[in-house]
Amino acid sequence: MKQVTPKKHLGQHFLKDENIARKIVNGLDLGKMSTLIEVGPGTGVLTKYLLDEFPNFMAFDVDTESVAYLKDHFPEHASKFLYQDFLKYNLKDLNGPIGVIGNFPYNISSQLFFKIWDHRDQVNEVVCMIQKEVADRIVSKEGNKTYGILSVLLQAFYDIEYLFTVPPQVFNPPPKVQSAVIRLSRNATTRLECDEALFKRVVKAGFGKRRKTLRNALKDLNLDFATDTEVFGQRAEQLSVSEFIQLTKYISA
Repeated sequence: MKQVTPKKHLGQHFLKDENIARKIVNGLDLGKMSTLIEVGPGTGVLTKYLLDEFPNFMAFDVDTESVAYLKDHFPEHASKFLYQDFLKYNLKDLNGPIGVIGNFPYNISSQLFFKIWDHRDQVNEVVCMIQKEVADRIVSKEGNKTYGILSVLLQAFYDIEYLFTVPPQVFNPPPKVQSAVIRLSRNATTRLECDEALFKRVVKAGFGKRRKTLRNALKDLNLDFATDTEVFGQRAEQLSVSEFIQLTKYISA
């Protein structure tokens, strides 16, 4: 059977360590979802542990070679392997809570998290392997240099756990960075106490010029009111998630 060649332009680094694959899969709580999606299944190192465990399973890949390999390798599950870009797929076509798992391609991991945030009412749990630097950023708290846009947006709706670090040598080809596995579990927040679209704009604008105070960083929002309250003298990285919510409420008012 033809093997799958890792493709640099797709950011592919195929996991080859079965123990780590099992640890990633064991991080999922399958009781929390009615549909499980794997993003970038590659050679199926995670897939083979999921197919029989979870009947409503779908795997998305933009690599024709990978999809063909998986259909040949698991012929009885061929219909579950989709040659499709997860970023362009309409999750609203799916019913019930969704779980997402995968060794996320490093070059699109941020875009994947923004999609998950946009579908936070559907995506109940995420277990993924990403670049360690991105994982550190997502779990980071205010007052930390690594704290940023994804930290605030995702922590507003998810409890986030750093599960474990993964060294480069367990991949083919080995990446030049360390990797990490994190878990996002949907928290009890159904709605923020503010305009959520404005909240996203405020967070992005604040961190877009993170070295500046919020008074200067938010200038592009054309705020036509006094910004002399204390919070506007701070930088974005100093504000907690709840303080960003309060700031958004203040701006709305």
